[in-house]
Amino acid sequence: MDQIEPQVKQMLNGGGNTEDITYCDFTLADQNEALASKGVGSSGPTDFVPITKKTVTYIVAAVLVNEDNEVLMMQEAKPSCSGQWYLPAGRMEPGETIQEAVKREVLEETGLDMEPTTLLMVESAVGCWFRFVFTGTVIGGRLKTTAEADKESLQARWVKDVTEIPLRAKDILPLIERGLEYHLNRNEPWHSKIMPVLVGRTKLYMRIIVAVRKKSNNKVSVLVGERNHCHLPICEIHPQKSLHSTLRKYMNEIFGADLPPHRPHGILSVEYNGKPRDTHDGMTLNLLVSVRQPLEDVVIIDKYTWKEVGSSVGDELLRRMGKNLTIPLHVIR
Repeated sequence: MDQIEPQVKQMLNGGGNTEDITYCDFTLADQNEALASKGVGSSGPTDFVPITKKTVTYIVAAVLVNEDNEVLMMQEAKPSCSGQWYLPAGRMEPGETIQEAVKREVLEETGLDMEPTTLLMVESAVGCWFRFVFTGTVIGGRLKTTAEADKESLQARWVKDVTEIPLRAKDILPLIERGLEYHLNRNEPWHSKIMPVLVGRTKLYMRIIVAVRKKSNNKVSVLVGERNHCHLPICEIHPQKSLHSTLRKYMNEIFGADLPPHRPHGILSVEYNGKPRDTHDGMTLNLLVSVRQPLEDVVIIDKYTWKEVGSSVGDELLRRMGKNLTIPLHVIR
């Protein structure tokens, strides 16, 4: 139990758990069994293995803003959308880290070298498609012109108002809005610069940091799994379900049918390496969740308990529940 508070503190600082995940509380087999107990048939494989560009799709995108508050855009070369504009973005390649992928995509599509500084958002569509959105700093290169057009893009340009150019898709507008807000509203509190932690995983996991206040002393406690060993609760991400669906089923597994009011606030950190390729293409999303009832009123099923944390960690958990203090997790329906 003593290791729980240092782990929470590490994730609040944008770090991850570097230990191998030897036990998962809610595997795909457990999820199928939970459905079967309710008379619902199996809803997917129990032995899903994430392999980049085969069984799981990872996308990177960059929202880069210059001193004139213009956004870096690239003009598509693909026949299906030639001439239309989009953020520099693309699929990760096997064996790449997330950071390597976003730097490569920006260079290929815009001609500019960039250094990613923080995640801005993580998006998910079902449990096997993820987009990691970054911002960063241009550190070199030369803006691609039409004379340098290739299969990656026709050209790149700094754009003041992206609504005035033909876009390949409007799904990037919330990403651009988020990037501009991050760069322009620096007087407001924001999360620190958070980058993916280079930790290899063989499966897709979601670790939840569930925080609750105790009415009697106003102290903050976090949920701890006790099966096998003391650990922060972790479940396998279902490849055919939305993350919200997987989270809700897992919370029902922990708290039963009388699920207390709760709120997922966002991501504290991401664990991913991708090396060696095809064997470590999984990841872990570390998600902050608050329970909106006092601890005394919350019933949990066996195999879980509460661990009270010190005041500094408790205060930071409460602070991080505020606006813009975690990485948003946008689940695309």
